[in-house]
Amino acid sequence: MTSSTRRSRRTVTRAAIALAIAAGSTAALAGTASAHTAADTVTVAPLVKGLYQSSYSERNNVLWTTSAVGRPPVVSSSLLKVDPKTLKVKQTITPPVTDAATGALEAVYGVAVDDEHNTVWTTNTRNNTVAVYSQRTGKHLATLPNVNHAREIVVDERHNTVWTTSFADGSLVAFDSKTFEEKQRITVDGSGPTGLVVNERTGTAYAADLSGDQVIEATAKSATPRLIPAGDGPISIALSKNGKTAYTANQTGGDLSVIDLRKGLVTKSVATGAGALSVAADDRTGNVVVVNRTDATATVVDPGKGTVVRTVTTGANPNHVTVTNGTAYVVDKSGAGLDGADQIHSFRVTR
Repeated sequence: MTSSTRRSRRTVTRAAIALAIAAGSTAALAGTASAHTAADTVTVAPLVKGLYQSSYSERNNVLWTTSAVGRPPVVSSSLLKVDPKTLKVKQTITPPVTDAATGALEAVYGVAVDDEHNTVWTTNTRNNTVAVYSQRTGKHLATLPNVNHAREIVVDERHNTVWTTSFADGSLVAFDSKTFEEKQRITVDGSGPTGLVVNERTGTAYAADLSGDQVIEATAKSATPRLIPAGDGPISIALSKNGKTAYTANQTGGDLSVIDLRKGLVTKSVATGAGALSVAADDRTGNVVVVNRTDATATVVDPGKGTVVRTVTTGANPNHVTVTNGTAYVVDKSGAGLDGADQIHSFRVTR
């Protein structure tokens, strides 16, 4: 859930992120030699039960993660502010109660940061809504309705727009990030949009269509989306730094598709592992990280060469990856931490 660019005027220090691998407990990468450098290690820390996704705030130098446990009525859910260096929780925010009788919460699942307005947005999948919180105080600012099975969310800071996928009705929905008002809705009949990314240079949003094996391209100027072929069961999507190439993690195919957006075709397919579920691009190296839920791995791919750089062993059921300044953060649903807490892993994308 990251955009392809970030505004260069920001001066927040990034050096601390590179130190994440040196903190906490470490685990050797699968298939590495007995002697390891710091870049060959994976830092692992337990957070809470029910982890889903994460998003990095450059403005505040924090990682936001979401968690939700069980089926409705969901009574355990939280939005966490995590220190990316130590992987320790700095703040826990509990979503609003939606039903006093059952204690049901407006459970949070997808997450994206708006550093321009110092807010963080979530998808409340079970409630068919999205929500906005203050990054500074953690205060719940708004709940926005009519996003049927809201799955993922992404912020276009340059155009003051927040896009979200409405999986159940095949729609991409755009909100104004200042007023919180809905300003665009694009529907593709029969589609199931899941993963989402935006090119802030152009304002174009791209959604992985799990049902149609394609990418949905939506712009603010056109009511008719462009449909681009993808792999088998695309569920997550990322963009290259220049915005000319899309990458989809294909859940059914267990691979990564490299898509030329100008030509509208898949140029490479790279096997990554069973249950490919989430993908993120590293703007520094051009490499791409795919987490494979069934195989419990994260695969680093060189998309230009179409080759696997290395494979990192994670906890069971890795669910989402965020890449920031050369460090990958993977949240899992392993329940391997104290009292069954799920874990976050961090490692350098390159060695």
